Amino acid sequence: MRLILFLLSFAVHADLSENIDAHKEKYEEIAQAIWDFAEMGYLEEKSSKLLQDTLKDSDFTVNTGIADIPTAFVAEYNNGGPVIGILAEFDALPGLSQNNTPYRESLGGDAGHACGHHLFGAGSVQAAIAIRYWLERTNTKGTIRLYGTPAEEGGSGKVYIARDGYFDDVDVVLHWHPDDMNRSFYSSSNGNKSARFKFKGVSAHAAGAPQNGRSALDGVEAMNMMVNMMREHMDEEARIHYVITKGGLAPNVVPEEAEVYYYVRHPNVEGVQELFNRVVKTAEGAARGTETEMDFEVMHGNYPLMPNKTLSIVIDEELHQLGGISYNDEENKFAREIYQTLLNPDRPIGDQENIQPLELSQTKGSTDVGDVSWKVPTSGVRIATWVPGTSSHSWQAVAAGGTTIGTKGSTLAAKVLANSALRFYQDPKLIEAAWEEHKINIGDHQYEALLGDRKPPLDYRK
Repeated sequence: MRLILFLLSFAVHADLSENIDAHKEKYEEIAQAIWDFAEMGYLEEKSSKLLQDTLKDSDFTVNTGIADIPTAFVAEYNNGGPVIGILAEFDALPGLSQNNTPYRESLGGDAGHACGHHLFGAGSVQAAIAIRYWLERTNTKGTIRLYGTPAEEGGSGKVYIARDGYFDDVDVVLHWHPDDMNRSFYSSSNGNKSARFKFKGVSAHAAGAPQNGRSALDGVEAMNMMVNMMREHMDEEARIHYVITKGGLAPNVVPEEAEVYYYVRHPNVEGVQELFNRVVKTAEGAARGTETEMDFEVMHGNYPLMPNKTLSIVIDEELHQLGGISYNDEENKFAREIYQTLLNPDRPIGDQENIQPLELSQTKGSTDVGDVSWKVPTSGVRIATWVPGTSSHSWQAVAAGGTTIGTKGSTLAAKVLANSALRFYQDPKLIEAAWEEHKINIGDHQYEALLGDRKPPLDYRK
């Protein structure tokens, strides 16, 4: 009788941890290869191909170049039943070349994986392949689909994929992200819309005939001044950032062309659009006041994340069952050294062993997972792939991500995603409950991409 009860319990809670551990070295090598490639958004040719080839070797059907994006793909193993999608990212960030050392050491390139997307891609593929063989081995009705999604960092790759309908037949979407702590991804985020504002003036000798010139840089600076004055009169939760990407070439030439690149963030979709429209007005006013011409190009737009508690509870349970990350002596030595370089770390070394409580949170950043979460019930997990206290988009994140501290986290993420997916296949009522919650959360909102009908900006990182 006890044996029957044990087998029934195992059937209810299957665990792919042993299977994932048995193959972890292969995926550690894949993660390291993508870390070495360090390819930026829409340029991830080698990274995308490596993940595609890995999935093809496990008999996934791969459809590449989706949504007019050469490095985007969908890989599927179809055994009928519910369709569960897993997201995989693999783009790096510019200006963050860094070796896997606990001190600042550029590798001589431009980009680095400061958000851990090399781990994200490898861990998600590892989970999808483990699930695929479990579906076959147990003859469980279910379809696993891996979405290779480029250019999360400012390129909104998933938005184009969602806009083109690639998630329309999916029952549940799972994802994960590197972090300095472990917790279920029960959170919302800021929505985000960005644009490049280009000013055109009239060049002239800045000393000999300044009266004949109209400075495009003046237009940019006037716009920035007005936006900075706006900050007093916008919602506290909102964020605006900019960089001047073109400001002229020589001080003695009145700049004929200048450009500023803006991000606008807000916790809700309407707030993003309203704030963005105010920023556009400052650009129009700046152009009028400086007698220059202005036009702008929307670069990307992301919805805020729509949390789903039904899915997040399951993921939280799986994460607690698996536990956190333990460091060996070498990893502890690395962690202590890099910890000394962190500015005001808010977590002690050792916190990577803990699981944070399941609480609804609001993050200040943005992600194109947001658009997916408005189309289909979506949730995920954040895993400590960095030393506690490390900020994302930092050289310290790149460094830890290139060590076993990072790959241990990626392996844990694969287990959480795989075991959560098994729960949904085995109990379709969880999927039904997730959809009921999703429909209540969405209400009568009709999804329309914040970036409009523009084509993917395939050259935005060139």
